[in-house]
Amino acid sequence: MKKLYSFIIIQFVILILASGAYAQEDTLTKEDLAFLDKLQKDTCQYFLEEIDKKSGLVKDSSRSASPCSIAGVGFQLSALCIADYRKWIDRRDSYKMALKILKTCKRKVEGNKGFFYHFVDVRTGKRVWRSELSSIDTALFLAGALFAGEYFGKEVKKLSLKLYEKVDWEWMLNNSNYLCMGWKPESGFLRSYWDSYSELMILYALAIGAPKNQIDPSLWFKWLRHQGSYKDSSYVYCGTGSLFVYQFSHAWIDFRKIKDPKTNWWENSVKATEANRQFCIDMSSEFKTFGPNCWGISASLGPNGYKGYGGQKAYYPVFDGTIAPYAVAGSLPFLPKKCIAALRYMYDNYQDKIYWKYGFKGAFNLDKNWFASESLAIDQGIMLLMIENFRSGLVWNYFMKLSCIKKWKESVERSK
Repeated sequence: MKKLYSFIIIQFVILILASGAYAQEDTLTKEDLAFLDKLQKDTCQYFLEEIDKKSGLVKDSSRSASPCSIAGVGFQLSALCIADYRKWIDRRDSYKMALKILKTCKRKVEGNKGFFYHFVDVRTGKRVWRSELSSIDTALFLAGALFAGEYFGKEVKKLSLKLYEKVDWEWMLNNSNYLCMGWKPESGFLRSYWDSYSELMILYALAIGAPKNQIDPSLWFKWLRHQGSYKDSSYVYCGTGSLFVYQFSHAWIDFRKIKDPKTNWWENSVKATEANRQFCIDMSSEFKTFGPNCWGISASLGPNGYKGYGGQKAYYPVFDGTIAPYAVAGSLPFLPKKCIAALRYMYDNYQDKIYWKYGFKGAFNLDKNWFASESLAIDQGIMLLMIENFRSGLVWNYFMKLSCIKKWKESVERSK
């Protein structure tokens, strides 16, 4: 028995050291750790089951007829690394699946200038819904691909780099100082550009650090940083107010290690998360869904379809009492105790309606007695990655080793 305990302890230490020494598991109770274990493993099952067996691509939604979103594939590739690291699947299977996905993207998934269409058929890779070539969704895909390449190495790394090198970032500027949100063959470039703070940081980081067709590093400081405050939190905010925008780039980039001369982006997300929670507390007298342990307003499914929900510091606030559990799990590294308390509260009180084989479903609204019946790939992805980053720092540890990220980081830090 003593030998067994010694073995378990040694394996635990190895797990911590391999992750880059960020692990905060020792700050958790046994009950909290067991809960995160369950949530993380259940969430990961989405990326192992909701896939097309021939293409390897993951569905955008657990709905039977759902297409694939290219951003979801980025989270899928990252999920395979986490599943392998946690020994939920065999290394040969995880490597083989990652390679299949990348080969499908190279050979079948429709795109142009290295960018992929936002939504594609999960079997054929062909464009659906007349969707746009999406700059941000391509960036999220590449983030997952490059992480998987760094994690698995070998052919996965070679193929991820080839896909990265194909992207014409300069073309997506469309002769401006901002990356365009997308392009359609029927009408050309979209009217909207990534010109103010949002989930854009992963996009600009990859575009600046790219080995080919990169954009000028000075463009990092061109997009607007609207400064505002809510109660005791002062931070650079996104006009939608959706909590996910303060998380997505952090899923891969460890912003604690980035010295942006203008903004501490880690602290910025901490403050935005605090503000989101406080807003829900302040509005709890009007919406029975909201409270100190029931918060997380973010773009999600809702009683009347998918909406860009956002509360505090939004240009046009959209909220009706809908809460997205993923928004809380995605904030775990920023506010660990408060996030775990909220996740356990939602699980303990509403698990029969909002929790299933893939973990938390998309969203719920007590005021309208509405509960989502499905899960979305990007929601599952941000939950899975940020829980792992909190527990071990795995994604950050590998992603920050990439030469493109080092190149971008150096360009940011030497600017004034």
